[in-house]
Amino acid sequence: MFGKKTSDLTEQDVLAALKGVKDPDIQRDLVDLGMIKDIRIGEGTVALTVNLTTPACPLKAKIEGDVRQALTSRLGTELTYSINMTADVRGKGIAEKGDIPGVKNVIAVASGKGGVGKSTMAASIAFGLQAYGSKVGLMDADVYGPSIPHLVGARGRPMAVGERIEPIEANGLKLMSMGFLLEPERAVIMRGPMLHGIMQQFLHQVEWGQLDYLVIDLPPGTGDVPLTLAQSLPLTGAVVVCTPQEVALIDAVRAVSMFRQLKVPLLGMVENMSFFDVQAYLRERGGPNARDAAASNTLFETPGDERVYLFGRGGARRKAESMGVPFLGEVPLNILLRESGDDGRLRDALAPGSPSRPYLLGVVEQLAAQISIQNIKSPKMPKLEILN
Repeated sequence: MFGKKTSDLTEQDVLAALKGVKDPDIQRDLVDLGMIKDIRIGEGTVALTVNLTTPACPLKAKIEGDVRQALTSRLGTELTYSINMTADVRGKGIAEKGDIPGVKNVIAVASGKGGVGKSTMAASIAFGLQAYGSKVGLMDADVYGPSIPHLVGARGRPMAVGERIEPIEANGLKLMSMGFLLEPERAVIMRGPMLHGIMQQFLHQVEWGQLDYLVIDLPPGTGDVPLTLAQSLPLTGAVVVCTPQEVALIDAVRAVSMFRQLKVPLLGMVENMSFFDVQAYLRERGGPNARDAAASNTLFETPGDERVYLFGRGGARRKAESMGVPFLGEVPLNILLRESGDDGRLRDALAPGSPSRPYLLGVVEQLAAQISIQNIKSPKMPKLEILN
C-alpha cells in the first residue's frame, strides 16, 4: 500500500491503514468503533473526519497524532493529510427507548455525607461539559436542600405547557429544582412516596429536549432518592464526591456500596478540598507584596511546597484504587470557587484565568472518558424492579 498514488487509493485503503489505531480510553479500534468518517481522496490529498465519542475527550490530541502517524507510515509521506476532529456523544439507548426522550446520558452526583461540596461539583461538571460544546441539563434532586438555583444564579417558576413542564434555563443549562417551586425560607417536609412522585415528575414530565448529558445532584447519604432513580431509568453511572479525611471517606465508601447494590455503574470519585493553594490565593487577593505580608502567618510556611493539605493528602485517590473505582481528579480549596457559588456565578469558576478551571475541566474530561467507556463496553443497564 505504501507509495500508492492517490488516483489508485480507495476508501478501503485508508481504513486499512488506520486499522490498529485505538481509542486510548476505550482500547478499541477507531475503525471498528465507526469513528472514521467522510473519507475524501483528492490529487495528492487524503481528508477524513475522526468522530470522537465526546467533545470533552482528554486524549483528542493523541488520537489525532496517532491517526496522522498511521496514515503517513502506511500511505506515504508525499501525501497531504487533512484530519478533522469532531465529536458525537453516545448513549446507552436512553433517548431511543423513551426513558427520558432525547436524553443520551444521565449522571448521578452523590456523596456519603453533606458538606463536601457535592452540589458545587455537580454544577461545575454540568458547566464543564457545556464548555466543551455538549448540550447539558442539571436536575436538583436534593429536595431537602435545593442549592442549585442559587449556585448558578437562576430564578423563576417553571411553566406547564399541556402535560409537560418547561425547565428554567440559565447560562445555556436546562434546570429543574424544588428551589424553583418553594419560597426560599420554606422547609421541605415529606415522606418517601412524595419524594418518589417528585422525582418521577422531574425525570419524565419535564421537557428536557435533546441533551447529551443530564447531571443529577443527589441529596447526601443513601436514602430514598437514589433508589427511586435506579428504579426509574437506567442511569449511565454515578460520581461520588468526597474530601480527603478518613471520616468523609468512610461515608463515601457507603455511597459506593449503595450504587453497587443498585447495579449502577461507578464512573468515578472526585476529591474536593484536596489542598489550599497558597500561590493562587496570593495572586487572587494579595498583590505583589502579599508574600511578605503573609510571612508571619504559619499557614503560609509550607517548606518546599505551596500547598497546604488541610484535610490530609491523597485519601480519595487511595480509596478509589482500593475499591476499583476510577479516580477523576482533585479540586483544591479556592476562594474564587466559593465566592462564585455564593454570588450565583459558579460558571465563572471555569472561565479562562480562573485558578479552579484546570482542575474542574480535568475532572470533566476524565468523567466524559468514563462515560464513553461505559457506553461502548457495557450493555444498557436494566431498570431495578422492586417486587412486592
